[in-house]
Amino acid sequence: MSVSVTRRRFATLLAQVAAGAAATAPFITGNHVRAQDGGRPLRLIVPWPAGGGVDTFARVIQAPLAAQLGQTVLIDNIGGGSGRVGTQTAARAQPDGHTVLLANDTFAATEALPVAGAASVRAAFAPVTLAASAPQGVFTHPRSGLKTLADYVAAAKAKPGALNVGIPGIASSQHLTSELLLRAAGNVSVAHVPYRGGGPLIQDLIAGTIDAGVVTFAAAAQQAAAGQLIALGVTTAERPAAYPTIPTASETVAPGFVQTTWMGVLAPKGTPDAQQARLHTALLAVLKDPAVIERLRTLGFDPVGLDGVGFGKLFEQTITTFAGIAAERGITAES
Repeated sequence: MSVSVTRRRFATLLAQVAAGAAATAPFITGNHVRAQDGGRPLRLIVPWPAGGGVDTFARVIQAPLAAQLGQTVLIDNIGGGSGRVGTQTAARAQPDGHTVLLANDTFAATEALPVAGAASVRAAFAPVTLAASAPQGVFTHPRSGLKTLADYVAAAKAKPGALNVGIPGIASSQHLTSELLLRAAGNVSVAHVPYRGGGPLIQDLIAGTIDAGVVTFAAAAQQAAAGQLIALGVTTAERPAAYPTIPTASETVAPGFVQTTWMGVLAPKGTPDAQQARLHTALLAVLKDPAVIERLRTLGFDPVGLDGVGFGKLFEQTITTFAGIAAERGITAES
């Protein structure tokens, strides 16, 4: 049974839930977007260090979102625990619309594999906007001797567990994606090396401290374009539009393999509906901005803009998927 979500299925789900949500969504004008905020900034918590995929996305939308809201947007990077430390910080914030969390599908993994004492995302947050989807990427450094995904798989087969492959945390979506790819490519194995986020991982990969890394494609796309890293492949059904020479795993080592990551904005439970609607409307405007779209697609993101109802449905589906993957592969969360 396939446990991956194909891009076509992802798009179909978005269409289905968007159609249902549109029937009940309130009409909100630009004046509502610029409602009074009391002069306080919006604190956008990114639960990983600077330099990772989620952080990259946050910095692309930061200025245009501030312009839409008419207030300052501050990015607060709080790494650790596969995103749990930043999540707990956001969960403790006052639900007044001035603090939100930028999450990715790793949060579905942490929800599927809960740790005692950690905040439950479903219990602590309300989904506001599914902002974007993106491929995961497998990267290496130019001195590794690996040029293709086929080389990567061959090296893993030749010496099981010998390749050191960085991941942004145990039981992160990148970890689960890596395990899925290794299984699909012949049930090979590597030594996964957990990091506090994509940024530190990429720094070590450039330095040659590890052999390869699995991160959100956007996190390392610029380093690959600059020749600091080699992009071996991506996990989506199609090659990135801005990087058409980078092959998919499906066309090289694992026919039919697709695993798409996503990211979205969550607000602490109890945040007034009007504040959530204001933020969602502003995010929609940002994600429809041609300049933002071009920048995001250059980095490997596909803007989405689905509302909280649809986002919640996708979140639940991803939790179910990741729970199944983890049980099958014997993956447990770090405490």
